[in-house]
Amino acid sequence: MTLKTASVLAFERKLDPSDALFFAGAWDSRNNSSAWPSVAIESKSVRGTISNRLKTKDQDAAKLDAAIENPNLQTVDVAALPWQADTLKVVFTLRVLSGTGHPSACNDADYQKKLVDTVAGYVSSQGFGELARRYAANLANGRFLWRNRVGAESVEVQVAHLVNGQAQKTWTFDALAFSLRSFDVPAGASTALGELSALIADGLAGDSHVLLQVTAYVRSGAGQEVFPSQELILDKGRSTKSKTLYAVKDVAGLHSQKVGNAIRTVDTWYPEVEELGPIAVEPYGSVTTRGKAYRQPKKGDDFYSLLDNWIIKDKVPPAEQQHFVIATLIRGGVFGEAG
Repeated sequence: MTLKTASVLAFERKLDPSDALFFAGAWDSRNNSSAWPSVAIESKSVRGTISNRLKTKDQDAAKLDAAIENPNLQTVDVAALPWQADTLKVVFTLRVLSGTGHPSACNDADYQKKLVDTVAGYVSSQGFGELARRYAANLANGRFLWRNRVGAESVEVQVAHLVNGQAQKTWTFDALAFSLRSFDVPAGASTALGELSALIADGLAGDSHVLLQVTAYVRSGAGQEVFPSQELILDKGRSTKSKTLYAVKDVAGLHSQKVGNAIRTVDTWYPEVEELGPIAVEPYGSVTTRGKAYRQPKKGDDFYSLLDNWIIKDKVPPAEQQHFVIATLIRGGVFGEAG
């Protein structure tokens, strides 16, 4: 009997972050948890100017002057540190779950057995060490801060291993000492990063229960603007704002999806890596800000081509592409055969 890809095939994510919430305080009060009030989102109305690219027919001087007379009025959400605070505190938790390669839904028992056996072979030969090291590096380097990391004077990341609500061990990293273009470890951070990597690998392998609390302190300056996630407004006709920011119970924050995207930005195994450096693990290597997919099916380096070759055709991918396939399974998703 010829093995075929299951038509129903789904995986739950194994790195499960919470939303990241924003607080404000003084850099010197990093160890005083009571001194950090939440960052609220405010609205303001602004009078903008016409600055968009004009169509050729509208480039006449009189038409442009007439357009300028009609100001671009808009209401936007903003979030900023208060004037007595120079530091942004960002907090979230991360669960590391076992069971990589075990589908949450699969309607073909033969395919599931072959898949589970193949992933078990990867774990025994390669282990989760390389992927765990990269996930740990993305916690240590503060990649999850996104725009809030840019231009910061100092960024300190504290990662605590929580057991029964208590921190068993805490690792502290100077995030700006890490590069976002590679996974090279700065001097002095190898021991802490190695311990954190080993813990994440144990969590993925099911050897221990892993819950991490990640706290980042970003010294950007008193009164400076900070950058929560921006909400996608599907019904724009009912919205009175041109920009709406995300908040949880009036506390500004980042979507868990955006935090997760940063943590899984570990793919340096695609062909054009010199252009962008690490990209988020996606089946087709999609980078929406570039409008480009860096893993094309015609080249055979997308997730589905690699998975089918590995499971169906017994063509074992190179080690780095095995890392990519397993990282995609850790990401989770619905990967069944198209109907």
